[in-house]
Amino acid sequence: MNNNGGPVANQAPAGYVPVASVGDIPPGWVLRTSASGRDIAVSHVDGEFYALDNSCSHAGGPLAPNHLSPACTLECPWHNAVFDARTGEVVAGPARKGVKTYPVHVGGGTIYVSVGIPKPAPVAAGSPPGAAPAG
Repeated sequence: MNNNGGPVANQAPAGYVPVASVGDIPPGWVLRTSASGRDIAVSHVDGEFYALDNSCSHAGGPLAPNHLSPACTLECPWHNAVFDARTGEVVAGPARKGVKTYPVHVGGGTIYVSVGIPKPAPVAAGSPPGAAPAG
């Protein structure tokens, strides 16, 4: 609320765009949405929201819409690569490179995502130090 009792016009920091309402994503689910022209998967994990590219790093399969496993992972329907919804890290192949994740802000019942500077995709466990992510 602003000083006049009305709603605050901008609930998110600069660089964040609205992608969904909190009520659009039940706990344990992943919603396909877009932010600034990017296809994004937004997941709801125990009251927290996480955003990552909606494209499997193995062969480009969609990661959303989907539901999360009890371990907070999501599985690509094309070749069954499994990713951590919170970090984008590969949990099970055939993918070897994680997916990009994006900062999320929640305010006024709206989920906002910043796609300006993605977090780097994590490298799969067991890769040599300094190895470039492989897809």
